[in-house]
Amino acid sequence: MNDLITVWRRSTVAELGWTSPSGPSGIPVVPLVLHDTPCVALPYAHADVALRLHRRHVAFSVTDQDAGGRTAVVGAGPVEVVEDLEGHEFVEHLLEQEVVKHPPSRLRADSLMARRENWWWVPRVLVRLDTIEEEYTLRPRTRAEDALLVREHAGRPVIDVVTVDGRSDRSTGSTGTTGTTDLWARDGGLLKGADEPAFVFSHQYSPDFERWERWFRSGHLSGESLLVEEADGAPTGKSPSGPLSPYGLWERFTNHRSLARTCRKEIAEARSRVPLR
Repeated sequence: MNDLITVWRRSTVAELGWTSPSGPSGIPVVPLVLHDTPCVALPYAHADVALRLHRRHVAFSVTDQDAGGRTAVVGAGPVEVVEDLEGHEFVEHLLEQEVVKHPPSRLRADSLMARRENWWWVPRVLVRLDTIEEEYTLRPRTRAEDALLVREHAGRPVIDVVTVDGRSDRSTGSTGTTGTTDLWARDGGLLKGADEPAFVFSHQYSPDFERWERWFRSGHLSGESLLVEEADGAPTGKSPSGPLSPYGLWERFTNHRSLARTCRKEIAEARSRVPLR
């Protein structure tokens, strides 16, 4: 069995998966290590999601074969969520790791001048997996149609790697009921869905990581079929990382301004409340 911390250290991209009263969900993340503990440092654009994970069981996974190795690995347990509003912990312990793995951070924060200009990129919400209560391996994602299936078992997230049948996927990228999608477990077994809530997602990125897009299907799983109730995006290309082309100059500028505006708004709201400890 792979050791999560070993794979987590050497990977460029990873995922978080969790369940909540509103259903299972997941996001792609940059895998970092804080004091020998798997960690992610989410910018404040994602603060709303991150703060809801405090004390919740979360699955940390590396499933892209190109990112972590020939097998996928998942580690799950309760997470500690801490607001690092001044960015001290991030700059001292995590920034060096992130600039190696995530080129946009290299541009925004790899010098004192860059950090002053992009001050909104430094405050982070840290999500740490201090105790790994469960660890297991899976078949990795090797094709664009491969994705993570997040379900709940005994109040905790369970991850499988599945292939989404594009021929049966009638989703349009909009919300609402969008049809049925067949899923195949990559290990060759049966999913045996019992009409439970399920979330299927994957992510693709451009070579410069300015574009990093998640696509998902959300609904209820019966047997091997997902009744899709909400959908966004679609897989492209032949590999999990996709062939997303980099933004043009105007798109890059627009994306940067939108991200900065969202981060500044969330940071201002965070400073107006008592920080989470």
